Amino acid sequence: MHVLCTAGHVDHGKSTLVRALTGMEPDRYAEERRRGMTIDLGFAWTTLGSETVAFVDVPGHERFVTTMLAGAGPVPAAMFVVAADEGWMPQSAEHADALAAAGITRGLLVVTRSDLLDPELALDDARAGLAARGLDGWPAVTVSATTGAGLDTLRDALAALVAGLPPADPDGDARLWVDRAFTVRGSGTVVTGTLRSGTVRAGDELELDGPAGRVPVTVRTVQELGAPVETAGAVARVALNLRGIARDRIRRGDALLAPGAWPVTAEADVRLHGIGGPAPEIDSPVGLTLHVGSAAVPVRVRPLGDDVVRLRPERPLPLRIGDRAVLRDPGAHRIVAGVTVLDPAPPALRRRGAARRRAGALAAATGIPDAAAELARRGTVRAADLVRWGVPAAAVDALREQVPGAAGWLVHPDAATAAVRALERAVTEHDAADPLDPGLPLAAARRAAGLPDSALVGAVLDAAGSRDPGTRSGAGRAAVLELRDGRVRTAGEAGPPDRVRAAAARLRSDLEAHPFAAPEADRLAALGLGPRELAALERAGELLRLTPEVVLLPDAPERALEVLRGLGGEFTVSAARQALGTSRRVVVPLLELLGRTGRTARTPEGNHRVR
Repeated sequence: MHVLCTAGHVDHGKSTLVRALTGMEPDRYAEERRRGMTIDLGFAWTTLGSETVAFVDVPGHERFVTTMLAGAGPVPAAMFVVAADEGWMPQSAEHADALAAAGITRGLLVVTRSDLLDPELALDDARAGLAARGLDGWPAVTVSATTGAGLDTLRDALAALVAGLPPADPDGDARLWVDRAFTVRGSGTVVTGTLRSGTVRAGDELELDGPAGRVPVTVRTVQELGAPVETAGAVARVALNLRGIARDRIRRGDALLAPGAWPVTAEADVRLHGIGGPAPEIDSPVGLTLHVGSAAVPVRVRPLGDDVVRLRPERPLPLRIGDRAVLRDPGAHRIVAGVTVLDPAPPALRRRGAARRRAGALAAATGIPDAAAELARRGTVRAADLVRWGVPAAAVDALREQVPGAAGWLVHPDAATAAVRALERAVTEHDAADPLDPGLPLAAARRAAGLPDSALVGAVLDAAGSRDPGTRSGAGRAAVLELRDGRVRTAGEAGPPDRVRAAAARLRSDLEAHPFAAPEADRLAALGLGPRELAALERAGELLRLTPEVVLLPDAPERALEVLRGLGGEFTVSAARQALGTSRRVVVPLLELLGRTGRTARTPEGNHRVR
């Protein structure tokens, strides 16, 4: 199926032409038929050769431009209608502006009412009007819906137009902009729209995106061109009967989305496109409306550079890189510019000059999703976000194989290098300031490196040739940093300072003579060994602390086991104390350590035995 919209000045015969082509009445309301003027979107379809072509018939009156944009926004091509007896008119110009701004560059020019006046003058004016907006080269047909003259030629031209349209993407993520919502007795809520991407099926779970946020809904049934189907794939005109949502909670401009697949865009950096000329300057940050899909949302505009601005819509929208939209000034009844989304999740602009730098960063952005370019601009990015923003999943998977990453994040090599350099500085400064506590804890290291997730610390060290010793071969490595015991450390660090090592040597001499006579607090103080010095020696493996105040040599548990085995069978705490030649202050935590490590066990009587 292919979907086209009509466009053109009011009363130039758009609906009459659709009626003649399809045999269907596009005007749904009696008032439209009575007045002979379309005031809301109409829908009709026909078969041209082997292809089904559906038309979204839009109103031409200046008061209904918002409705026209809602119908034209989601479609790929247009049938532009000009009456031979009236020629190019003001709404012809505004509709052409709207099509050009929305990026609808494929279409067919049809001059109607050729039975009333020679169509050549209107044809020349219309071609010039379209060309002035970059829509030149459209094929043209002259017809009379009244006499039927030229209709066969028009059908052939329409068939050629749709045959040349880009292929649809039925395998993509579904996004249906709602253009109608109503209730059917016995069925409940029904919405209609042009499905431009993805596929919807009966039973699908979707998200309804609207002013109240995102709400889960279920597709009860699907219709395509009025007929029930199990599946409808893009491009298609569809009606969905929804379960789980009341009619009054849906309106034109809402969108039905594949769950979790589309970003929640509260701000977007976009490129402006002038209508047949350079991008305009935006004079005021307020007063403009963004038309995208069938939605019309007020926006605030912040200029960044010559043709790049930041948009903040009144409510978040499901936008991806490359989406086209229209900026309109409703007060002046004027299309201001076309819009291409460059970044649906831009960084905050906090410092002086940030806007100018941001415009420079986006100068080469094309609006075509590019995994490598996005990562280069951001430094770090979640792989799932790249896909959500419109980058093909295959391209993201390929990028994973080329750059550092962890926990779903990807890091650009330049960002990884900068992070490691920042870590080197931070570790060096920390160790110089606090030699008793070498290395940065992982959380502090993440902050120092400017990384969004602690798991990336190991990834960037790995990329720089430094990684957790337990997971690297060690062959030929010249690592500066390593991740060990939850801290980023200098590889081959010297350990505690010399004065602490000297004090430890004197303490070791005391304990070699009396291995279970833990020094008292005054002896430790005399040696200059406070809690932080003892902690540093314990980390270096030179001491064993049974409690913060009870210190022995690292091999004290093994020595104790040798002595306790000589007691034979069960023994009490008192017997162990006497055999080890120590005090309860030492023997109790020592026996607790032996029990925790499974080298001794408690008996039913509360005594101990060596396993």
